[in-house]
Formats: sequence, C-alpha cells, structure tokens
Amino acid sequence: MAGDSKKLQPIIIKKVKKGGHGAHGGAWKIAYADFVTAMMAFFLLMWLLGSTTEGDKKGLQDYFQSPLKISLLGGGSGSGDSSSVIRGGGEDINRAGGQVRRGETEAERKTYQLQALKANQAQAEKQRLESLRDRVKEVVSNSPALAQFKSQIRLDMTREGLRIQIVDEQNRPMFDSGLDQVKPYMRDILRAIGSVLTEVPNKLTLEGHTDALPFSSGVVGYSNWELSSDRANASRRELIAGGLKDERVLRVQGLSASVPFDKQDPRNPVNRRISIIVMTREAEERFYESGDALTVNAIPAEAAEAAASSPPVPAR
Repeated sequence: MAGDSKKLQPIIIKKVKKGGHGAHGGAWKIAYADFVTAMMAFFLLMWLLGSTTEGDKKGLQDYFQSPLKISLLGGGSGSGDSSSVIRGGGEDINRAGGQVRRGETEAERKTYQLQALKANQAQAEKQRLESLRDRVKEVVSNSPALAQFKSQIRLDMTREGLRIQIVDEQNRPMFDSGLDQVKPYMRDILRAIGSVLTEVPNKLTLEGHTDALPFSSGVVGYSNWELSSDRANASRRELIAGGLKDERVLRVQGLSASVPFDKQDPRNPVNRRISIIVMTREAEERFYESGDALTVNAIPAEAAEAAASSPPVPAR
C-alpha cells in the first residue's frame, strides 16, 4: 500500500511570471542602429551624387553596362569623360584629367591635361624601350655568330633613353688600330642591332669614344676627336645596312676620350666603344630646343685645315 500512495501523489508545476518589460528588451537598440546606419549611408550617397561630375556619372553608368570593357581599358574615375583622351585619376586624388574642378581655370585645366598626357607617354615609352632592350638581348643570345660577343654589348637605361654600348677588348678590337674600318664581327653586330631598331620609331644618337692614348701627330692634326667621329659615322653606315632608315639618326658625334668607360684607367681598351642611344621623346625635344643640331661636332677652322693636310698617324 505504501508503494501505491507514492504513485498517487499529485504533480505540482510552478510557473514563474516574468516582469512586465519583456517586450522592451535590447532588440530595439539593434534595429535603431541599423536604421541610423542606413540613413547615414543614404545621405552619403546623396552627397556623392551631388558632388560627382557628369564624367564620373557616365563612367559609372558605362561600368555597370559593360564592366569587362571598362576594366580592360583601365577604368578609373572619369573613364566615361568623352571630352578628354586622358583617363581619370592621377597623383592628385582631388581631381581627374579631362574634368574641371571648381575654381579651376581653363588654362590650368589644359596645363594639367598636358602634364598628364606627357606622363602617360613617358611611361609607355619607358616600357617600349625596356622591351627593346630585352629584344636586343634575345637577338644576340640566339645568334650563334653573335653570342660569343655578348660580353662586349652593354645595355642600360639613361636619362636620354636606352643606351646600347659595344665596347672594345684587348684581344677583340672593333676597328683596325687608328682607323675607322669596321671589323667583320663588329659589322655583324651593328647590322643585327640596326634590324632590331627598325621595330621602334625613336630617333637615335651615335657616339664614338676612344681611349686616352694620343696620336703621334698630337692634337693639332688628325686626333682622337676625328677618329671617334669617323668611327661613329662608320657605325651609322652599318646600322643603315642592317635596315635602319637614315632619317632615324638625329646626331652622330665623336667624344674622343672625354667620357671614359673606365675612369680609373683612361687608356683601358674598354674605353674604345660605340654608343647607340635610342632617344626618348623628351630627349629629342631637348635636342631641338637647345639648338644642338647647329653645334654638333663643330671643329675649329685651324684644326680642320690641319686635319685635311695631315694624314692619320696612329701611335698604337
């Protein structure tokens, strides 16, 4: 019976009533924060639309209509600005090429456009010259006849443009001693380079260099100045034989031993070299603006007369 009495005991369930503020918990704070964020984003969007130029709006429209095309063209702010050939963007984040900023005059806008255009041209030209440098290396390396002379060909980028230097070696001279007659292997190198240079439109400067070893006739007669000029001109002829057009050569000059390759030893054979400079557009403009075309290779009259009457007598 004791077991039956335990089974008949009633089950008591206690219900605890919560406070009357359950419907006003922290959820409203999250909803309010979302609302404020949405309003802030809305007003920011309205402000951006109000301060955006028509070019920017057109660029955004074009992007969403054809995003792949805009991304391939470079895109950027103002990519839809059809009034300018310059893409938007630049170093100044407050403006974009081809668009007028408030308070900006027409002259200032054109000046900025010109600067941006030159910067873009310079960058494109630098890439083209670097590709040309790699192309010259490839041609020399892949040619069985020229690969052995690879150590005599030096390439570097300078302020004037891509410089291709062909330097002399003691056991492998580029010219006959004291003369401007090109050695057969030097002829092959120059003609191969001339063929590669036809791939770019840039103007060229040719420079002849000698070592500091003087001629027995001294500086009055035929000297290193005339020799370096003659060797530069002989190199020009070989480049043209390789396919280069003559009008591409802007300047041919002899620098004698005034710019040694080895400054510690002016008589080092490596100082005897030919430099071919593929000029940048900026270097070409400086050439014309400075009037260098009227003064290149100017030789005093008395020196010219002495050179005409004195045959070359090399001391080498």
